[in-house]
Amino acid sequence: MAAVAESPAAAAAAEDREPQREAVPGLESQRRQIENGENGRGPPLRAGESWFLVERHWYKQWEVHVQGGGQDPSTFPGCINNAELFEDQVNWRLKKGLVEGEDYVLLPAAAWHYLVSWYGLEHGQPPIERKVVELSSIQKVEVYPVELLLIQHSDMDTAHTAQFNRTDSIGFQEDLECGPSPSTDLVLRTAQEQFLVSPQEETRLWIKNAEGSFERLCNTRVTVLDAALQTGQVVIMETRNKDGTWPSAQLPAMSSASEEDEDFQGQPGICGLTNLGNTCFMNSALQCLSNVPQLTNYFLKNRYLEELNFCNPLGMKGEIAEAYADLVKQAWSGHHRSIVPHVFKTKVGHFASQFLGYQQHDSQELLSFLLDGLHEDLNRVKKKEYVELCDAAGRPDQEVAREAWQNHRRRNDSVIVDTFHGLFKSTVVCPDCGNVSVTFDPFCYLSVPLPVTHKRVMEVFFVSMDPRRKPEQHRLVVPKRGKISDLCVALAKHTGVSPERMMVADVFSHRFYKIYQLEESLSSILDRDDIFIYEVSGRAAIGENSREDVVLPIYLRERTPARDYNNSYYGLMLFGHPLLVSVPRDRLSWDALYHILLYRLSRYVTRPSSDDEDDGDEKDLEDKDNLPKPGHVAGGSSQDPGPEQAGPSSGVAGGSRAPVDNSPGPSHWPQRARRKHLFTLQTVNSNGTSDRSTFNEDTHGVSFSSQPYIAIDWEPEMKKRYYDEVEAEGYVKHDCVGYVLKKAPVRLQECIELFTTTETLEKENPWYCPNCKQHQLATKKLDLWMLPETLIIHLKRFSYTKFSREKLDTLVEFPIRDLDFSKFVIKPQNESAPELYKYDLIAVSNHYGGLRDGHYTTFACNKDSGQWHYFDDNSVSPVTENQIESKAAYVLFYQRQDVARRLQPQPSLSDPPASPACGTPANFEFMDIN
Repeated sequence: MAAVAESPAAAAAAEDREPQREAVPGLESQRRQIENGENGRGPPLRAGESWFLVERHWYKQWEVHVQGGGQDPSTFPGCINNAELFEDQVNWRLKKGLVEGEDYVLLPAAAWHYLVSWYGLEHGQPPIERKVVELSSIQKVEVYPVELLLIQHSDMDTAHTAQFNRTDSIGFQEDLECGPSPSTDLVLRTAQEQFLVSPQEETRLWIKNAEGSFERLCNTRVTVLDAALQTGQVVIMETRNKDGTWPSAQLPAMSSASEEDEDFQGQPGICGLTNLGNTCFMNSALQCLSNVPQLTNYFLKNRYLEELNFCNPLGMKGEIAEAYADLVKQAWSGHHRSIVPHVFKTKVGHFASQFLGYQQHDSQELLSFLLDGLHEDLNRVKKKEYVELCDAAGRPDQEVAREAWQNHRRRNDSVIVDTFHGLFKSTVVCPDCGNVSVTFDPFCYLSVPLPVTHKRVMEVFFVSMDPRRKPEQHRLVVPKRGKISDLCVALAKHTGVSPERMMVADVFSHRFYKIYQLEESLSSILDRDDIFIYEVSGRAAIGENSREDVVLPIYLRERTPARDYNNSYYGLMLFGHPLLVSVPRDRLSWDALYHILLYRLSRYVTRPSSDDEDDGDEKDLEDKDNLPKPGHVAGGSSQDPGPEQAGPSSGVAGGSRAPVDNSPGPSHWPQRARRKHLFTLQTVNSNGTSDRSTFNEDTHGVSFSSQPYIAIDWEPEMKKRYYDEVEAEGYVKHDCVGYVLKKAPVRLQECIELFTTTETLEKENPWYCPNCKQHQLATKKLDLWMLPETLIIHLKRFSYTKFSREKLDTLVEFPIRDLDFSKFVIKPQNESAPELYKYDLIAVSNHYGGLRDGHYTTFACNKDSGQWHYFDDNSVSPVTENQIESKAAYVLFYQRQDVARRLQPQPSLSDPPASPACGTPANFEFMDIN
């Protein structure tokens, strides 16, 4: 019960409601009717009944009057007068601290009306009506109801006082299982009546808390008591604007609409979404979902308000549903060119931490979360009962399927289930005992695989032992699950070099990131890796007189002044491409190695002439050990080669052609003096850093304790004179580089067939056989039993394994109209209704780019105009149907044809003929998406 306390008209209205004066019965009869009759003070309290307060002195005077038989005229009580119970006679508020029996007595409604009809009510005084409420299972009359200050958002300075019982409902009256049954008086309805707002307009309430901030009253199906509203609390009502926004969201920081003309009027639904920073995945999913007709109509017609589920522990307290509803109403208001989905993004991040921040995500993953969130927020089942899943156990499929679907609906009943949920048949067969398990499971979308080619194209650079030949770029076709040896075999067909004379390495930042062994898997090589394959000398069988070569990794470094405070030392910086050089074991010496390397570099390193040698530094003649040994770099110290660091390296130790630990070290290589050296040699670690831990220095020379890497160190002046950087970086392209592995397009029906193909479960996901009492790698087959009104098909373009990740850019040919599922649905079909198995396309989520980066867009068919549009964040353009099919198609939305006809509005006789659903109207300028 709500009463606007400040209105003096309440008293007059009360008088109008009073029954007509009737013949006054005898005093004894009065006493019996008031004290002991059926409608007297005797009956017990019942929740929802009205009781009235009567001032105690007047009631005692009446008792004396009737008990005395009216003999003493001075005992006549006169009109009922409750003046002593009120603080004032303007607002007619009750005094605080009134006590029943001392200040007032309570009378049921019938007794009150008897007394008013016999004696009347003091002119101008309102009746003091109070409701019986049930609090903690106790019935009591609520003498002091809650007084709320009602304010309209458009006029925050004017407050209206209204009284409500604690059992009054805030909003829509409904018998909910998640709370007590509210009474008929509603806070929201009272506010609408007070501010002359039509019940058809969408409104919502806010409360002002003790801190002065405002908080939404999201769940309006609770009582005043459950909402913890107290006397004196401010309640603000706001009404949704025509453009779908709320007045409270019009502040600059909270505005969800772009700056635009207030008078803009466009086609409803043709509205872009601003990219907040890598949120194109979210925009694409929202645009697809927004163009599902029956779901959008559900929100536009406010049917969601009656089904918001605030009590579902699996839901999000209705917040996701309300945030999505706000977006739909704004997008379909026709008043926006684009909107900013900031509030929705915040809500999603709040309930799904994986979408926090502004990293790139998958549109299908966001779509899956959103459908599940909307379902739980709008679930009509308030208390989910426990349902035990039952196996078929030999029963007919139709019986088992009907039972499974009924069990699913007992726990899940929402517009999402109505629109998107279908039913699988899952058949699992044990390979040992042959036990067959048949279950029927619901689904919300189909994730169908793409036929995958077993070949892979890899680009490599081949480095020949012939120094005159430039590196060659090759494009090789190899088995996707092949080994390094397969890569060498494929290259051998192009070069004529035996695979046994090849070594494969990943080069990164002028270093060897990894040198591969022949038996390693190709899946460890990513497409972005720079792979070099080096020709090395073959090695004969090991015997007494056999010749064995050592393969040395070679780095190039340049000595540069380090940025020290006094430039007192030099740094070393890696440059160029590293080499793998074969050195005969029986000819190992520093001088021989110098000449071997000078020969390998001869294509881009010029040998000094005799004049250059004569002009050489005389110190070279004076130095008896003029060829620098490892660890003795003249004029410098072993420093880190530079800021670039490579990843972990496997090195070449242990490889079939790598040097072994017991190979003769450089300490045993004889040395001879030279007059002129272009570079010096230095032992380093795999990162190219001089590492003294790999060698030990004593009076006999240097001996290695691990695999040596050799660095060629250049002085800047010598590098400038003799090293040709342009020639060093040069390479040629083999004819095979022009080869492209053609990927034949596949039909969507092929993907669906692959989805329903029998497969063997993986080791990571075995099935527990109840007969064998152990986990088995069983065979599993999925079949389609029942399809939904709107079918979402997710093309599994992203492939993830333990060793590789890739995106499949195969062109999938999908029909715009008449996608027929009749041959895929195994449930007995209705031959007279073929449209139950045919679908038309209504939206496509596209992904352009690769794994690490990309961009999402949407094609969607407007439900009102039938025109296709291309949604690219805040940009929207009309397109033709022949532009929709592309390699970027990622998630497809299909609508069943019988649903489309049911939703299609019936044209009037005066309307022009409508184009086919999702057709292409004439007279449009189209944008070329491709």
